[in-house]
Amino acid sequence: MEKRKRFSQEFKLEAVRVLEAGSRPASELARQLGIPRNRLYKWQEQVRKNGGGAFPGSGHRRGSGGELARLKQELERVKEERDILKKAAAYFAKELG
Repeated sequence: MEKRKRFSQEFKLEAVRVLEAGSRPASELARQLGIPRNRLYKWQEQVRKNGGGAFPGSGHRRGSGGELARLKQELERVKEERDILKKAAAYFAKELG
């Protein structure tokens, strides 16, 4: 299964701007961008509905919240590694002693 492509807000806004400029047909523009034509129209609809506030993201904000979650995950991983190393050290100490 292929991972879903993600596009930045700037990319989407620029694609809609070029689409609305009308210099190229939507199908040609979509082919050049490597996206389905109907996705261009959906982006255009979102821009018309929300203006500059279109495409806010998927709810994962970068910054303190995302950083905190990342650090918690890293802490859990490091704790697991520490526990494994403790057990290995105890095993080898028993073998040597």
